[in-house]
Amino acid sequence: MRRFASLAALCALAFSQGAQAQQMDPDNPTCPASPNWSTFREMRFTPQEVSGRRVLLAEGVIDDNLVPRLQAALDANQDISEVWLRSPGGNARVGNQAGTIIRNNGMVTRIPNGWACFSACNFLFMGGGVRHVDAGGLFIVHMFTFTSNREAIRQARERGDAGTVGLIGDIEQRSALLASEDNAFLLRMGISRNLLTEIMYRQSAVGDAENRSTRRCLTQEEVNRYFVATVPWQGPRR
Repeated sequence: MRRFASLAALCALAFSQGAQAQQMDPDNPTCPASPNWSTFREMRFTPQEVSGRRVLLAEGVIDDNLVPRLQAALDANQDISEVWLRSPGGNARVGNQAGTIIRNNGMVTRIPNGWACFSACNFLFMGGGVRHVDAGGLFIVHMFTFTSNREAIRQARERGDAGTVGLIGDIEQRSALLASEDNAFLLRMGISRNLLTEIMYRQSAVGDAENRSTRRCLTQEEVNRYFVATVPWQGPRR
């Protein structure tokens, strides 16, 4: 029989990670300086037993080939109904597809204490029919943008005005399409569209994924107000 980590060990890990995350970022007071969103270069799916029930840990970057691994993990663990998420994001459209798979499989999603879910990870989390953000869990957003492709911008600059105008047009078109997809996904998942207009699209689009000032950590009140969590935090389960 496969052996799983004990609840005590898992809780100890989560609380130690939560304690580390309390130091706030001087460049961005809404977020910790070092969010705990995993360093795995590809998302890993690990079954775990917690308090007599099984959950699926989803940790790492949302890579291009995530969807078949997620589906395989769900198919192989049909007694699991809850996914715990920890990720720095990755491929936005893959995140959208994975969130749809999570919804179609009737999964619960959770961001535990001390864990962080950023960028494309948001869409995996929002796929949950029931969603929990525990106290100390971080749902972190930013404005999705295509302007982080620095090499494309450099090449357009070298081509002169015509190349720059063409690049701007391409970015405008792709950004409009992505905004439409985001809006449709949020509505399908029961999230308030105000999350886009009042929070995500008010963040700076200048910079890249490493620019900490463009991130926005939602408060527990905002998590509830925008229906990011379907179950408001009421303290640890007994």
